[in-house]
Amino acid sequence: MKLYYTPGACSLSPHIILRETGLDFSLIKVDLKNKTTESGDDFLKINPKGQVPALVLNNEDILTEGPAIVQYIADKKLDRKLIAPAGTLERYHQIEWLNYIASEIHQSFWAFSPIMATPESYRSTVRNKLLGKLTYLDGILSKQSHIAGDHFTVADAYLFTTCTWMPSIKLDTSKLRHLSVYLQKIKQRPHVHDALKAEGII
Repeated sequence: MKLYYTPGACSLSPHIILRETGLDFSLIKVDLKNKTTESGDDFLKINPKGQVPALVLNNEDILTEGPAIVQYIADKKLDRKLIAPAGTLERYHQIEWLNYIASEIHQSFWAFSPIMATPESYRSTVRNKLLGKLTYLDGILSKQSHIAGDHFTVADAYLFTTCTWMPSIKLDTSKLRHLSVYLQKIKQRPHVHDALKAEGII
């Protein structure tokens, strides 16, 4: 499989899950501004949406959208318990978290994208709302070790990825002690560390 990624972008989530499964894959870096790969190929021919991640499967089919990709990858190695089996209530709760992170956490950061030219007054509003959502997550993490329960899942890879963007928007999360401890714990996972290193983030 081939994962098209941009360092530090939301493609970090499936990158982490690929490493956690131990599946064979290669990385292809994408310049999102110019929509080209590191070898100069037109990325829009791979993913007409012009966004990462994009996963090219061994049969040359292409899968896009992070939440869909991580479920596909995790299903390939159910013994790693990165996602619960299909049809179980546990699985639906994990999908519930993937959707919450996508719509309530990930989406909030769009207001800070340079291409959006968002007024600072509105960015302040978004920061406050985002802090409220992270405070909610902090409360969840005060009662359990991981966001979807008692062990690492695809939801943790996605939440960790989005939280790595917090320093770039000057969000003060110093009071969110449980979230801070959680993020450090996830960062110290060997496969997470390897993904961050491979993308040049650390």
